[in-house]
Amino acid sequence: MNKKNILFLGFMLFSLFFGAGNLIFPPFLGMESGDFFIPAMIGFILTAVFMPFLAVMSVSLSNNGLLAIGQRVHPVFGLIFTIVIYLSIGALYGIPRASSVAYELGFVQAFQVDNRLSLFLFTVVFFGLTYILSINPKKMINRIGQILTPALLVVLAVLFVKAFTTLNYTGKPTAEKFQSSPFLAGFLEGYYTMDAIAALAFGIVIINGLKLTGVGKKKDLIRGTALAGIIAAVGLTIVYLSLGWIGRVLPMDTPVENGAEILVLASKGLFGYGGSLLFGTIVTLACLTTCVGLINACASFFSQTFSKISYKKFVLIFVVTGLLITNLGLNTILAIATPLLVFVYPFAIVLIILSIFQHFIGESKKMYVLSISVTSVFAVYDVLQFFNIDVPIIDTVLGVFPLFENGLGWVVPTLVVAIIGYLWDDSQGKILHKEATIAS
Repeated sequence: MNKKNILFLGFMLFSLFFGAGNLIFPPFLGMESGDFFIPAMIGFILTAVFMPFLAVMSVSLSNNGLLAIGQRVHPVFGLIFTIVIYLSIGALYGIPRASSVAYELGFVQAFQVDNRLSLFLFTVVFFGLTYILSINPKKMINRIGQILTPALLVVLAVLFVKAFTTLNYTGKPTAEKFQSSPFLAGFLEGYYTMDAIAALAFGIVIINGLKLTGVGKKKDLIRGTALAGIIAAVGLTIVYLSLGWIGRVLPMDTPVENGAEILVLASKGLFGYGGSLLFGTIVTLACLTTCVGLINACASFFSQTFSKISYKKFVLIFVVTGLLITNLGLNTILAIATPLLVFVYPFAIVLIILSIFQHFIGESKKMYVLSISVTSVFAVYDVLQFFNIDVPIIDTVLGVFPLFENGLGWVVPTLVVAIIGYLWDDSQGKILHKEATIAS
């Protein structure tokens, strides 16, 4: 494997993960956690960095990516789950959300212009660039890995260095949730970045990138994915710590509602009007690279699944769809997509964890079926809660499980039934060990 290609793939993976959602979470966590910054940030990094890394690895360990992972439950579930994942993080949510955030936190902050016409013109330019970068997967690696990611890192470095040499921590009030359990609060903040879902799509982007550079053997694909994942994880950890630290030390005279406002204040306070342009550049680059990765992943999957339509045509379809949905406005996008994400996220985490462990202990059909069955109960409950539909008896039954109040009630029962399913299959000699050894 070419070390230079691995480095560029690592940079590309970093850029794909480092979208606008990731940009705004750490500063707010840093502000709210106060004296409990370290345990809170450790929890955040576990779910915002380590879990997505595991997701990328789970895809590389599977023979057919995300589709194969879902088919371990049932072929129909595998196909439907995969389509829902790609649509939820792609055309219906991830792509228009990233472009909307680029407009609202990048363009508007920098140029102080916000109307229907400016949004439309911005999206035409933004998605035009996205199309150019996405249309050729092989060139995409070079364009993102060699150009966009270094540019993004340079802009971030300017902000970080200025902040580190100018600001000092003087103490801040700590939000209640961080006072009682800073690690768990940080863990949940990382959970809500939804990067574990995105990683299931980005994993295939890295694998395809390795194949395009001449890597063919499965063990080399797994090793290359792991190395690229480590590069991305290290970069994300450094950037998240820096962003969180800025939120922790930045003096604020007025209340803020999110991390974006903190970064706007930091940019303006440290650089004046030039800071607005700096912040706009950071957000736009972050969102652009995320959109390119999502479109590449979605177009690759759908062109392989529905082979009558080419990759380039699917790129065009997703670009046009993203442009149209973006012009509905960010609030509308969030209202449409949030219930879908709330539903699929627990499934994604369960399948990621089981796929990683399967590599070492073998595949158990019942382990997958029972785990997903139990997870589905909690997922449906979470969607009902989102729409303010209360069923008292369900609240009573599910409320007995640990972490239920934190939105993680599915964790313990899913773990228990996974063990039961595995032992059940093991007692009947139905454990498959076809992936216990990496095939060459």
